[in-house]
Amino acid sequence: MTQTITGLYDSYDAASAAVTDLEAAGIPAANISLIANDLDRRPGNDGESAALEDAGKGVSIGAVVGGAGGLLAGLGVLIVPGIGPVMAAGWLATTVIGAIGGAVVGGAAGGLVGALTHAGFSEEHANVYAEGVRRGGALVTARIDDSHVAAAQKILAAHHPIDPESRGAAWRAAGWRGFDPAAPAYTADEVAGERRTFAEDRFRGDTMTGEDTTMTEEERLRSLTHRQAPPA
Repeated sequence: MTQTITGLYDSYDAASAAVTDLEAAGIPAANISLIANDLDRRPGNDGESAALEDAGKGVSIGAVVGGAGGLLAGLGVLIVPGIGPVMAAGWLATTVIGAIGGAVVGGAAGGLVGALTHAGFSEEHANVYAEGVRRGGALVTARIDDSHVAAAQKILAAHHPIDPESRGAAWRAAGWRGFDPAAPAYTADEVAGERRTFAEDRFRGDTMTGEDTTMTEEERLRSLTHRQAPPA
C-alpha cells in the first residue's frame, strides 16, 4: 500500500532541497513530483527564452518525468491556467499536462486543481495547493510505501512547509474564495509581497507558528499525508 505525502513551500529552494533529501533516502524519482512557480529561475524571464516560448505550446510528458540525474535534472516548463509558467517534473506534472488538455476528469478546473483532484486530493486542499503555487510557491508530492512514510514525512517537515489549513484560512479572511484559473498570474512584486506577509507562517521547531500553536509533532507530520493508494 502506498500513501501520498505533500509539502507546499514558499520557495523553490526549500522544495528542491526536500526532493533531494527524499531521493537520498531511497525514494525513487519516479515516485516524486515537483511543481514550482519560481520567478527568479524561470526560463524566459528576459522574454527571450525559447524554452518559455515552447512552454506556451505545451510540454511533452517526456520533458517532465525526470532524468537519469534525478527528478530535478528533468525539470521542464509548462503553462498552467491561472498560474503561468511553472517548473515541473514527475508524475503529478504529467497529470497536469493531461488536465490542461482535458484528458483527465477535472481538467476544466484549471490544470493543477484538476490534476490534484484526479489524484485523490480534496477540492479544498487542491485549491489551496494550486493557489500556493500561483502565489510563488512550490509543491512537492511523493508516493511513498507505508514502511517509509514516517521518514518521508520528517524529510518534508524539516524544510518548513506551509500549513495549508492556516494559509487557506488567512487567504479566505482576505476575501479569497478559491483558485481561479482565469485570474492573472502573480508578478514578481506580488510574489515578494506574499512571501513577506507569510514569512513566519510555516512549520518550525516543535510547534507551528501562526494561528495554531498547539499542533503536536505527530499532527504536523500527519498533516502532510492526504491519501492512500493513489491511482496508477
